[in-house]
Amino acid sequence: MTGLATPRRRRKLHRGTTPYVFAFYMSAIMALLMCFVITAANGGIDADYLHNVLKAYQLAMPVAFFCVLMVRPVVLRLVSLTVHPE
Repeated sequence: MTGLATPRRRRKLHRGTTPYVFAFYMSAIMALLMCFVITAANGGIDADYLHNVLKAYQLAMPVAFFCVLMVRPVVLRLVSLTVHPE
């Protein structure tokens, strides 16, 4: 197979970072969705809507990230009490 470009390997983080990466993605997505909804509910959708969403997101995202990190152990415990193990 000469002449074919080999696909580049993506760099990935160590698996020990999984809880932090999960918390980052979960908080980023949930905070953004909540900012869209709460901003629309409080102020409506107008010309400044996206600006107001992003302004709220600046505070919401870091707060959500630390909250996800703090409640993760509690949630894992609740899931283990609720779901049958295999």
